[in-house]
Amino acid sequence: SPTLWATLILGAVSSGCVAFDVSAPSIDLWASNEPHPSLKSLPNLILLTMFNFHYINRSLIFPLRMRGGKPMPLSVMFFAWAFCTVNGYLQVRYLTFLYVYPDEWLYDPRFIVGVAIFLFGWCLNYDADDRLRNLRKPGETGYKIPYGGLFEYVSGANFCGEIIEWTGFAIAGWSIPSITFAIFTFLNTAPRGAAHHKWYLSKFDDYPKNRKAVIPFIW
Repeated sequence: SPTLWATLILGAVSSGCVAFDVSAPSIDLWASNEPHPSLKSLPNLILLTMFNFHYINRSLIFPLRMRGGKPMPLSVMFFAWAFCTVNGYLQVRYLTFLYVYPDEWLYDPRFIVGVAIFLFGWCLNYDADDRLRNLRKPGETGYKIPYGGLFEYVSGANFCGEIIEWTGFAIAGWSIPSITFAIFTFLNTAPRGAAHHKWYLSKFDDYPKNRKAVIPFIW
């Protein structure tokens, strides 16, 4: 069924990142007699856990919680898989081999603030997904306007949450790979949020006029 295919595809796309996240440290461990110093660094492990935390939810939890779905075009699936593959490898390779954060990084304001922003964004993203999931009761069809949480301010609440999440990751990591990831996340999700906003406005005459597309009060 379309729902089953959508669930399987979403899981497969996101699990690409998790697969690389697991395999990269394994390759390094296999190539040496003892773990790389980065795998003994608590800041490295925390950042790695943050990355995994998001994609475990995306690849394992989110698909199982879905109530409906649409078939995903093959081109979209391919580009999503390609991005996840390359980005997943770069992020994990950096954290498990290329750079070792000193223990003092745990007390750096950038790390503390970044982790807090990441968790805040993750909660916003999870809440938005939950509200979208519960828009329709079992057996209902048609489209509805989402309300509550970040949806009171933007149409793309899930996209906004993800942008905030990876911005926090970029601040906490303060590296070229993490900052690049945050930029690409914005370039990928912001236009989608804007498209959703435009669609809502054209579909519903009573759609809240003060609601922005992706960034509260701004855009």
